[in-house]
Amino acid sequence: MTTQLLLSLFLGIGLASASGLRVFLPIFALSLASYFNVVSLNDNWLWIGGLPALISFGAAMIFEIFGYYIPFIDNLLDTIATPLAALAGFVVMASTLVDISPTLTTILAIIAGGGTASAMQGMTTMTRLASSVKTAGIGNPLVSTAETGTAITLSSLAIFFPILAIVLVVTIFGFVYWIFKKFK
Repeated sequence: MTTQLLLSLFLGIGLASASGLRVFLPIFALSLASYFNVVSLNDNWLWIGGLPALISFGAAMIFEIFGYYIPFIDNLLDTIATPLAALAGFVVMASTLVDISPTLTTILAIIAGGGTASAMQGMTTMTRLASSVKTAGIGNPLVSTAETGTAITLSSLAIFFPILAIVLVVTIFGFVYWIFKKFK
């Protein structure tokens, strides 16, 4: 496995994980990075770095972020974000894998991209549900802020420091596993 492939895999997994927190923020970050030639995209996914995609993803990201601060809408967004996160994870992974076969790209995008995003989305859904039950929804804005901050951090790390992004993803999953094991 070449260094370039490994870094693009780490980039994709980092962005896919962030997609489990906020669906459109990592895609917007990838679009922005591609637009300014910071990140190379798979030839089939070059449209993500275009101006129309950048504007569309930016608008969707803003609506999504602010929607999580509106009671009831935040839980509704979690419901529709679950399948969208898997799709977003697939897209960011498939678009960042360059110079490999389409078959391997698709397999990695489904498993590593969609799977990672779905796992992260599952954790955020459980967190929001617990917050809604324990605080009658009053604590949800705090949860939303933490999720958005983590998505920004993960997306930034994935783009500029992909190895650190993977370390953070493994740390988050390890921490959550430890918490669930402790509460069992």
